[in-house]
Amino acid sequence: MRDRLPDSGLPALFSPFAGNPPQVIELLRDLNPSRAYTSIGMIRSDNLSISQVFELLAHNGYEVTDTQASVIRVRELETGVSFQAALEGNVLFMTVTLTTVSDSDITADVMRKMLAADNGISTSAFQLYPAPDGKTAITLNNFCTLQNMGPEDQDDILSLAGYLIADVVGARDLLMPAAAAQ
Repeated sequence: MRDRLPDSGLPALFSPFAGNPPQVIELLRDLNPSRAYTSIGMIRSDNLSISQVFELLAHNGYEVTDTQASVIRVRELETGVSFQAALEGNVLFMTVTLTTVSDSDITADVMRKMLAADNGISTSAFQLYPAPDGKTAITLNNFCTLQNMGPEDQDDILSLAGYLIADVVGARDLLMPAAAAQ
């Protein structure tokens, strides 16, 4: 049928691909995981590297050091908050270790605070990782998807870093109210 997408059986009218040129439909149907596609045909660059993120952050007032392949250490100079940035494919992850506590300190009350919808942590997510000697590391994490390191990606990276720093302050107030009061 002419009004159906090839090999899908779906009417073109109800497809998210409706109205796109045939080459875009072919790209969208391609399930190659090394590419990110949208219904408007954007294809990410395969030339993304952590060195581009390093340069952008360093040029915008962050102290940046290499730690290993695809991972950098970043320090926001005004607050002194340090975090790691890792590039995996076209996804940039930013993570800060907030504290490491005894496993017994991770109580139901602490978990409730971290998971509450009104906890003040607007864009990042808490994660718990096992640490040596019966301890748990509490981290705050965020990410963004990059396409070609153009102006939109650069804005996303700088926003991501800023949101993570803001959420660190909120997390400090949430998890360590006595320290936040000083």
